[in-house]
Amino acid sequence: MKYPLILTALLAGSFFVANAQQTGKPEDTETWQPEPKEVVPAKVQGGAPSDAIVLFDGKNQDEWVSVADQTPASWTVKGGILTVDKTKGNIETKRKFTNYQLHIEWRVPASIDGTGQARGNSGIFLASLGKGDAGYELQVLDSYKNKTYVNGMAGSLYKQAIPLANPCLKPGEWNVYDVVWTAPVFNEDGTVKTPAKATVFFNGVIVENSYELQGPTQYIGKASYEGKKHGAAPIKLQAHGDKSEPLSFRNIWVREL
Repeated sequence: MKYPLILTALLAGSFFVANAQQTGKPEDTETWQPEPKEVVPAKVQGGAPSDAIVLFDGKNQDEWVSVADQTPASWTVKGGILTVDKTKGNIETKRKFTNYQLHIEWRVPASIDGTGQARGNSGIFLASLGKGDAGYELQVLDSYKNKTYVNGMAGSLYKQAIPLANPCLKPGEWNVYDVVWTAPVFNEDGTVKTPAKATVFFNGVIVENSYELQGPTQYIGKASYEGKKHGAAPIKLQAHGDKSEPLSFRNIWVREL
């Protein structure tokens, strides 16, 4: 049988590729450098991984300042727990971050009351852009059998991304967020080159899978990057003005990526 010219060429090419693979060495595709640094994981040593920046270890608020005036943060620290003081306003980290891995645990009181957004409301702003609630918010809320709009429940990127599941524990139990944050990159003219991304695990369940944010959080209107060019930014915790009992945080650490 005579093969068409193109088919003959393809068969010949396949033969030479296969032959090259057979005559190569395993070492040809081995990479030895750079070696990843050794990190002692949190579950081995307790607390945080060995290369993490500990933002709250239960002792003090030395890593935090008031968003309003940059004075030392003055929420309540007791029994290894950081509790929101709604009269003192939002707090944010002294340090600024770009891309990072964040671990943070939060709990609403067992005696929490209120409904919807007025029930243990707070937020973790993955990049704070100044006073008020400017930035990119990962919602904190009692979402255990508490109905509200789904892009505003716990695990949502507020008003943008609905969580893929609702693994929220009942009031009085500690919830855990593990976040991978990729900051947006801007062009010289202020337009966005690559948008921010967030991956969020909520009590070990993925609820945001490399979600691309449309811009910083907006309470009213659509999110946009227009006029929002920024660089490295602090991480902010919200003192929400709802009337329910204040919630608490513990074991907060970050690993820069």
